[in-house]
Amino acid sequence: MNRNDVTEKIITVKVSKGIQWADVARKVGLSKEWTTAACLGQMTLDDKQAKVIGKIFGLTVEEQKWLQVVPYKGSLPTPVPTDPLIYRWYEVVSVYGTTIKELIHEEFGDGIMSAIDFSMDIQRQADPKGDRVNVVLSGKFLPYKTY
Repeated sequence: MNRNDVTEKIITVKVSKGIQWADVARKVGLSKEWTTAACLGQMTLDDKQAKVIGKIFGLTVEEQKWLQVVPYKGSLPTPVPTDPLIYRWYEVVSVYGTTIKELIHEEFGDGIMSAIDFSMDIQRQADPKGDRVNVVLSGKFLPYKTY
């Protein structure tokens, strides 16, 4: 057994029981975005959180322990994603990445936006021309140090 096996079990149970990530997140007490990432093997749960997830998805004690192991982050199976939705994010970074970088550096200076001290919010935004996906990414600015 490994972390990928636990992820597959979680997805299988989610589908078979019609579970929604927002409902799981409410029970865990965290955002749907972070909770989903944790269930998909990209974040580390503590013992209490792992037990809640274990109860929801019928995980054994051993499987719950896998939820508490620091994962190897990065879940894409190929360097250039082939899934159309994920590819569009790749496209956004390919087209607008230099613009994002330029504007962040102009506003903050030389540094990066943290993906560790980070939050994300995904909401549906009603629009008469077709609903929109509203994504807000918020990461702490980390300036490069001189030494």
